[in-house]
Amino acid sequence: MTKVIAILATHGVEEVELLKPWKKLKKAGYETWLVAPEKGRIQSMRGDIKPRKKYKANLTLEEAADRRLDGLVLPGGTVNADTLRGNPAAIAFVRKFVRSEAPIAVICHGAWILIEAKGVKSRHMTSWPTLRTELEYAGAHWRDEALVEDRNMISSRKPDDLDIFCEALIGQYERPTPEAQPRRRPLRAAPSKVKRGSEAEGAKARPAAGTRKRKPSARPATARQGA
Repeated sequence: MTKVIAILATHGVEEVELLKPWKKLKKAGYETWLVAPEKGRIQSMRGDIKPRKKYKANLTLEEAADRRLDGLVLPGGTVNADTLRGNPAAIAFVRKFVRSEAPIAVICHGAWILIEAKGVKSRHMTSWPTLRTELEYAGAHWRDEALVEDRNMISSRKPDDLDIFCEALIGQYERPTPEAQPRRRPLRAAPSKVKRGSEAEGAKARPAAGTRKRKPSARPATARQGA
């Protein structure tokens, strides 16, 4: 079954951080959907300043909420990330991926969204440098590296890191997924079966119902006089 990856973005998304991962995923054969808060097209930017092309969302957050999705990409762009972290539906959407430990790829200011979704605590990750303090306050272990991998999450700092970011992104879905194994209960010593009645070794036979075995008298019986 083809894996389906969501790219969550809105107006102000950094164009190259949206397009390059999107194209790489499609080229690798994955189904990729652009998810946005509302229907229509979103305005991309270059460097938060220069408007670029508009891109049509495949699904709204409401439409994507109950779809089967195998992973999430969070591109940057200051306005994009700041808008999404203030959107309760967007945070609830991201939190599902955090809780299920599905693959998450985040770059630049996209880490703002993960902070709000409570997805960075104890994680080793990177971001645009000015987010370092906020990430550390939220419990993350921040590193100034082009790519940081931590279990199901990869993170990068900026557009210059996109080549290594996209390579790791494709790698997230090429790893074999272990089949779910049933939980095994710890072995316990089986309790010894208590046998009842005649089944018990050496057990005394019980008298039949309605009969009662009398205890022998303590005194010996004496012959009756005149017998």
